[in-house]
Amino acid sequence: MKINTYENRLLLVMFICFGFVFFDRLALSFLFPFISEELNLNNSHLGMLSSTLALMWAISGATLGHYADRKESKKLILIISVIAFTLFSALSGMVTSFITLLIFRAFMGVAEGPVLPISQSLLASASTPKRRGLNMGLVNASAPGLIGAVIAPPVLIWIATEYGWRSAFYATIIPGLVIALLIALFVRNKHAHEDMPQAPEGTPRPSYMSLLKNRNIVLCVLISCFYISWFITLISFTPTFLMQVKGFSPETMGGIMGSLGVAWMVWGFVISALSDRFGRKPMLILFSLLATACPMVLLYVDSAATMLPLVFLTYTGLGCFTLFMATIPAETVSPTQVATALGLIMGVGELFGGFVTPTIAGFAADSYGLGIVMWIAAAGSLMATLLAFFLTETAPAKRREDSEASLALMS
Repeated sequence: MKINTYENRLLLVMFICFGFVFFDRLALSFLFPFISEELNLNNSHLGMLSSTLALMWAISGATLGHYADRKESKKLILIISVIAFTLFSALSGMVTSFITLLIFRAFMGVAEGPVLPISQSLLASASTPKRRGLNMGLVNASAPGLIGAVIAPPVLIWIATEYGWRSAFYATIIPGLVIALLIALFVRNKHAHEDMPQAPEGTPRPSYMSLLKNRNIVLCVLISCFYISWFITLISFTPTFLMQVKGFSPETMGGIMGSLGVAWMVWGFVISALSDRFGRKPMLILFSLLATACPMVLLYVDSAATMLPLVFLTYTGLGCFTLFMATIPAETVSPTQVATALGLIMGVGELFGGFVTPTIAGFAADSYGLGIVMWIAAAGSLMATLLAFFLTETAPAKRREDSEASLALMS
């Protein structure tokens, strides 16, 4: 079988898989205005629900990602994870209190944690150099954008409006089981491309301490902390902000969230593709700076018709996620360390940006109004922009150009 055939097949399966992770994860944000009325929940509860899922995602991603690098069958871990998070997502529809909802979302976070590091480590190894950034961007950003933020809002809001919010959770179980079957049938455990950095014979198993000696990995961890703060704060509170502060209807809110999803999907592959040609670092800096404007658009633009195109143009951050969370670390360390590195970056980022920040934002919103969360989000992406200046470039094409330019100057 030709490598491109398997590369494309793996890309499609991982695209569907990680996209559905975010369909389940973001479901709570879109359904919260419906859930809060029945269970009598407030912004603090929403922040704690988001934070708890992120905390468990962080711990699970870091530990199970590291565990997967030590095992032959990453594929089996991935299948178990997909079945488990699908089950706990469906069980969220059975809750009768905040505590039971919190417990089910926590278990869902445990199951979802290893999906990104495992799927991206498999994809990075199987991708040809000229397509690695694009492939990883399609899975890391475009897939959750399309499935989790374009398809999910209208589908979930329609089900919740017509049949109740509980039915929206129940509906997730069938696609989840189908995805697990696709992974079982079409994904291999190993398929490394020859250009990937290889660990010398006798190299010790990957460890967190060895990874933290690498400047790029440390910077990616820090960028992850601030960028996930930007993302989780926006995605958790924007639906409620649009309905309670802006006074938009559920349908209008769904349309704007859908616009965010389209932007997520489009910028996800555009930024990654541009980084294959022009470098990871300059694209990360440019589009992170643009992402800082998105929460300001939500805060200060009152017309839904004006807000729609502006949020599309400025919601570029999710396209940047692929660069610091997957592509740069995958091109920095050996294949035997990729899942560990990605799990570390995602785990620490989720711990700070996904667990700590939303809880603070929720209490701040109850004390000072929902507008404060937009300032918190903007601060996160701005800090990520500043940190990106210190990264070392990893794009193969850009490094080759720089090397050729250096040789030309020397001659």
